[in-house]
Amino acid sequence: MESNQADYVVIKAKEGGVQVIGLTRGQDTKFHHMEKLDRGEVLIAQFTDHTSAIKIRGKATVMTKFGTVETEV
Repeated sequence: MESNQADYVVIKAKEGGVQVIGLTRGQDTKFHHMEKLDRGEVLIAQFTDHTSAIKIRGKATVMTKFGTVETEV
């Protein structure tokens, strides 16, 4: 997959301290990057050759090409 064709995810924090964690591809899934968002901050994340999953902790709105999801934490 070329990085310019990878899917993007928009994450908007609904409270302070929302954590966005990037997880690696491969035999062993590992954390490789973490961001902490303040209330109202927006992060645009991209799935790449290195990022196979994104984990979100805290109250946030997640927007993808498939629709919008509200976290329930």
